[in-house]
Amino acid sequence: MRAKNLSILFAAVFVIAGAVLATGARAEGEVPAPPAIGATIDDFTLPDVDNKDRSLKSLDGKNGTVLLFIAVQCPVSNAYNERMAKLAEDYKAKGIAVIGINSNVAEDAAAVKAHAAEHKLSFPILKDPGNKIADRLGASVTPEAYFLDANNKLLYHGRIDNSRNAAQVESNDLRNALDSAISGKAVEKTEAKAFGCSIKRG
Repeated sequence: MRAKNLSILFAAVFVIAGAVLATGARAEGEVPAPPAIGATIDDFTLPDVDNKDRSLKSLDGKNGTVLLFIAVQCPVSNAYNERMAKLAEDYKAKGIAVIGINSNVAEDAAAVKAHAAEHKLSFPILKDPGNKIADRLGASVTPEAYFLDANNKLLYHGRIDNSRNAAQVESNDLRNALDSAISGKAVEKTEAKAFGCSIKRG
């Protein structure tokens, strides 16, 4: 009888342990929820394409920062290369920095560096090993944008604009948010669902 009770006890322990492990592990394709608009994003450090550690604080702009989750192989992200390069160029003079983040597990730093050179992406691009920052920000696709003010408060999250095809753009959501903040106005449209290729997590 005692042996039977011990067997039941051990079986229960294994079931509970399994449940705990299953709860702790992220399900396939599950992405953490993004921070709320108005939340402050803590400083972070990631390696750049030359494996040099760069912090958000060291790269941010005096009037704000745009974090762009981008990819090497994603056709949607690549359709935005020219627009992302122009965005960085246009707003640099206005005190807003653009930082690219690549969280795709299969795209290494060398591939990211070559891709940036090929497509004339002059803004810094960081690698996100283990998807730590993608998870912290709840990023799910490429491209996906986060606009932080000078105090790292999240003012806008979502798509760059409404269309992969530049000729069909009718709503420049990210630029509108940047322009509002620069002019001292509240950002009217703080969220617009991002679309693109799913970030390939490790």
